[in-house]
Amino acid sequence: MIKPKILITGSTGKTGAALVAELRKREMPVRAMVSREDSRSESLQRLGAEIVVADMYDPEQLLEAAKGTQRAYYLPIMRPYMIQAANAFAVAAREAKLESIVQMSQWTSSASHPTAMTRQTWLIDRMFSMIPGVAHTIFNPGMFADNFLRVIDFAALLGIFPTLMGESKCAPISNEDMARAAAALLMDDPAKHVGKSYRPTGTELLAGKDMAKIIAKVVGHRVIPVNLPLWMFRKVARQQKIDPYQIAVLLQYVEDNKRGAFSFEGGVTQVMEELTGRPAESFETTTRRYAAMPFARQTFGNRLKAFVNFNITPFYPSYKIKAYERSLELPIPPKPLFCMEDERWKKSHASQMGFPRVSAANGESRLTGEATLLTVERAASSYSS
Repeated sequence: MIKPKILITGSTGKTGAALVAELRKREMPVRAMVSREDSRSESLQRLGAEIVVADMYDPEQLLEAAKGTQRAYYLPIMRPYMIQAANAFAVAAREAKLESIVQMSQWTSSASHPTAMTRQTWLIDRMFSMIPGVAHTIFNPGMFADNFLRVIDFAALLGIFPTLMGESKCAPISNEDMARAAAALLMDDPAKHVGKSYRPTGTELLAGKDMAKIIAKVVGHRVIPVNLPLWMFRKVARQQKIDPYQIAVLLQYVEDNKRGAFSFEGGVTQVMEELTGRPAESFETTTRRYAAMPFARQTFGNRLKAFVNFNITPFYPSYKIKAYERSLELPIPPKPLFCMEDERWKKSHASQMGFPRVSAANGESRLTGEATLLTVERAASSYSS
């Protein structure tokens, strides 16, 4: 049986790198697309991945990257003009005759969301579903556990766990679980998943105080959850040199979480077990992995560094997010709506909390008749020896 070669975009990121590792563990041929060669790409190459350098905005480079592969995992880039990059990839996918794309979407994906990235994701969902002959599957997890555990050093070293979400809850999922789910979709017969949308989640709904208790158990001492004011969060973000666009996006998702979008219809699914045969790992399991990382180890040097960083934060300059967003001159919908204000969003997402459903994107597409037949034929031929 000939195994299909899989193209991975975003392969040096946290979910992309985990996906490359998962596929190589299963001895799948992988082509990892990177923006440049560095220590991260070298790590992927040591796993046995083929490395290709390509500009995500350049259709010709993307076409060269896609040629000779049969399937792709597409991770939208977190940049203001991500829609251009996705359009370029759609053109390349058609010309390279890919048989299937598993696309990372967003749980919040909607046409009228206040966040430009979310609105562009909604458009990408639909654009990819309309590529003739390419089986399209949406993969839309909610809040990443990484969003919360990137500050585990404060908890481990100072006994303080900063949180932005107040009492609101979500079911955080690990990078490793997302990689397992995506790998299962990429390795299976594309015809089984064409037009479907999958929402993998963590095992339980957690608020910041719940996470603090779990972290305390892992690090072995008391951890106090501290509700971080947004003005302080913007200072921390700039101190850590996080891209202001990513911060602008995350602030809107914080608001979505507070309004209940990530706990909608119970907030927890069994998709991980349905796709992989194993349930999602617990937040405690994920936390133990982060607590063992060098930056979170309870050493004198780490404690001193965390103490200094924590105390200088109030004096650090803050990002001026509103002014930054205005400078981008991105289009704004006539009536921006957060998810829980949007009846169309609630209607289209409610059924995803049970079994995988035919996504709105694919349901509205032209991927029927001849195009679907072509997809099935390609899927079958890729498995013939």
